[in-house]
Amino acid sequence: MAALHITDIESAINWWRDKKPSHDGITACAEVLALAEIYALMVYHHESECEEVSMPPAANAAWLAWYATTPDAPCIAICSTSQGDAICKGCGRSFDEVQRWTQMSPAEKRATWRRITNDNTAWRFNRYAERARDGAPAASPPRGESAASA
Repeated sequence: MAALHITDIESAINWWRDKKPSHDGITACAEVLALAEIYALMVYHHESECEEVSMPPAANAAWLAWYATTPDAPCIAICSTSQGDAICKGCGRSFDEVQRWTQMSPAEKRATWRRITNDNTAWRFNRYAERARDGAPAASPPRGESAASA
């Protein structure tokens, strides 16, 4: 089971703060409060990750709502794993990650995104960055639809 990184929790908090701003500058919405509790515990315990299954239902729902607004697959339609590479030059995912993508949990996908973003070697971050900026390639299915390898 994958873990959620503290930066994803923080991003979700900030997304909710923008979506439901405080009416008085002090009071936070229920989603921010649920996520802030997890965030505070992570900071207090000096942990950078929390298990996906350990999140209370309200925090998990708030995190999943933010997650639904993020890009799904890092694919830019240049897949070198189909040519035998262990790691795709286009998106940075391993062959296994490309094959299992539609079965991966949101936390597993975010962990993969974090790794490839920190790596910063995939063509989606340099040579073909415009494809990533322009959105998912036409060959990629929308988030809710199934595909053999998104």
